[in-house]
Amino acid sequence: MLFESLKLARQTILRNALRSFLTVLGIIISVGAVIAMVTIGNSATAKVAADLAKLGSNLLYVRPGQFGPGHSSADAKAFTLRDVEAMRTQLCGIRAVAPVAQKAVTVIHGSESRNTVLIGTDNTYFTALNWELLTGRVFLEGEMRAGRAACLIGETVRRTLFGQGQALARSIRINKVSCEVIGVLVAKGQSSFGTDQDDIIVTPLRLFQRRISGNANITSLFVSAQEGMDTAQVQASIEWLLRERRTITGGKADDFSVRDRRQIIEAQTGATTVLTRLLGAVAGVSLLVGGIGIMNVMLVSVTERTREIGIRLAIGALEEQVLLQFMVEAVVISLFGGVVGILLGLGLAVVATTALELPFTLDQTIIVVAFAFSAMVGVVFGYFPARRAARLDPIEALRHE
Repeated sequence: MLFESLKLARQTILRNALRSFLTVLGIIISVGAVIAMVTIGNSATAKVAADLAKLGSNLLYVRPGQFGPGHSSADAKAFTLRDVEAMRTQLCGIRAVAPVAQKAVTVIHGSESRNTVLIGTDNTYFTALNWELLTGRVFLEGEMRAGRAACLIGETVRRTLFGQGQALARSIRINKVSCEVIGVLVAKGQSSFGTDQDDIIVTPLRLFQRRISGNANITSLFVSAQEGMDTAQVQASIEWLLRERRTITGGKADDFSVRDRRQIIEAQTGATTVLTRLLGAVAGVSLLVGGIGIMNVMLVSVTERTREIGIRLAIGALEEQVLLQFMVEAVVISLFGGVVGILLGLGLAVVATTALELPFTLDQTIIVVAFAFSAMVGVVFGYFPARRAARLDPIEALRHE
């Protein structure tokens, strides 16, 4: 009986091909939207987590002032090399403390120029951020002490200034300072915040302070904890030490901030996860609209085929058989739309993640849920028209024109 119902459903759907197509299109679009939105959202979440994980889950970021709206580091007292040295000697479980001073600069080589970010630091910067060299070397101890005009450049700067040419041992001009390129950093690409991590030049901190900024300020610190250390404990130690050094007593608020990289990872992935669920829910509403479309079409079909239903009932067809026939039609339309929608959604997700340079993250659960939900839409919204058809009075149905 089921096979016969499937055969009749196929004939009915093909007989009203355009109407059936428009009905299926609603399911296709809704299921495709759910699959695409959730997959792209999951891929974005994975990208955020991967980018932040590159910096290490045991990394802490320290800066003057407080984070958040209404707070600024401009009025807070900057860090000094004595603060850095105190952290390195007095704190336990520390792998590296990297002082950072930075400024937007214009760099020139020959006829090429670029606006980029200049970082003044020492070799602990590469250790703390797990940043390796593609070619060249890091700073020598004498170069850092003397503030020699040497620098390492990111891949974006190298590509802009030198193209396919050799960058090592070449000179570039940073503002008015001529600087020798001694190394090229491994490319890291776009960060989860949309910034180019390779658009950077790194120089010795002493050179930066003497010839670029003109002061001894350190604008931030990267502190890397040793493997296995509890970063919350390290954070508490940093806060205690800085409060003591900056003479913050009693209940006075800190004039500095310490952020755990793990907290940033959780905040970013949490935000993208919530956004993904929201987009999935909005797209899921369209499934309801598609279901209403199926109900509407099935009700029209019942009205059009009232005489046919009356004949079937008059020659002995059972109510259950008529009910099954219309239920099968609704479910076939819904499931076909679900399958095509899944394929469409995955295709759109592949295109979008490729264009946005995101890792394609397939969630098999959402595919199963979308398919099951499309089947449920066919059952739920097809039941009422099918029940109405099955309960028609054969005599009244035969009189219907």
